[in-house]
Amino acid sequence: MVAELVAQVDGLSMDERGEPRLDRSYTLNFMGDWGGANFHRICAWLTQEFCDRAGPGTRTGIWSLRDGGLDGLKQLNEGAVDLAICTPTGLLSKMLTGESGFQKAMPHLRAIGVLPQNDRMVLAVHPKYNINSIEDLRTRKPAIRLVTSTNDGTNPIGYIANEYLNAHGISKATIESWGGKIFTRHRPEQCVALVESGEADALLQEAIMTPWWRGLVESNKLVPLAAEEQALVSLQKSVGLGRNHLPAGWWSNLQHDLPTLDFSDFAILVRDDMPKEVAYLLTWCLVETRDMLEGQYKHIKPERSPLSYPLDPKKMAQTPVPLHDGAQEYYSKADFSKKRQPLVSSPF
Repeated sequence: MVAELVAQVDGLSMDERGEPRLDRSYTLNFMGDWGGANFHRICAWLTQEFCDRAGPGTRTGIWSLRDGGLDGLKQLNEGAVDLAICTPTGLLSKMLTGESGFQKAMPHLRAIGVLPQNDRMVLAVHPKYNINSIEDLRTRKPAIRLVTSTNDGTNPIGYIANEYLNAHGISKATIESWGGKIFTRHRPEQCVALVESGEADALLQEAIMTPWWRGLVESNKLVPLAAEEQALVSLQKSVGLGRNHLPAGWWSNLQHDLPTLDFSDFAILVRDDMPKEVAYLLTWCLVETRDMLEGQYKHIKPERSPLSYPLDPKKMAQTPVPLHDGAQEYYSKADFSKKRQPLVSSPF
């Protein structure tokens, strides 16, 4: 089966293990995250597996962001890098066409797969305000000091946070009119740090599975508030993100299911003009060596992990934007009934 597949993609051959190989050398640039989060880990895994199967002298680079993740997608669309990652994937269909109004259309983006991450965006406030709902927030108008991600045109978290507040009838001007203030930082843990230091007493953020969030909620420094139904309906239309509740017991003191905004999944993206054989091999690596990535998260329970595992190849192929031709070639004929045996087990 592999030989039949490889024969249809110029530049690919098959080795003694029945795995695809590139006949020549390539240099690729990947866009990761700020340097210490999941995008960099994913890129590091993919670059290793790709280089193992490309010609001598092949090399890859992983770039770090200064600002938000959208900067990577812009650079990919403009051809400055060869691969980038986007979360949440629900934004992508509108970003491709520019419908969201967040940025100009990015017509050159193509997907090679999706990696699952079950995440949400949540608004939470300090219990000293005795606020138990967003309706309480609007009615009592406390002078909260809210921290969230920067909404500067590069940060999807900050953009969605701004839309989240607006959908609930709250804006920066509204909070300031109550005597409150909004702080912004690019990275989630930078936002959390302001709450932990006492500089902020309300948080609107994602990365809900992290110990940062658990520590703030279970130590009663923050009370999470349910997203309102009409706001979730509005956000589905405006930014393409659906609802995704947190179940009772997610935090030890969460007694009821909490309606929240979905912020899930990582889309692995390349340009439409990437050589077909390169996109094919990257997709093969993404799927066939997935055990190497899963192994880096298995010390965390799947429901609490930044990467939801085990990875399902059929679901990985269900991308929110069109697949690259090379990825489509792989998925259309790949046999997922037999899992590849790795050269060695994951060291993690």
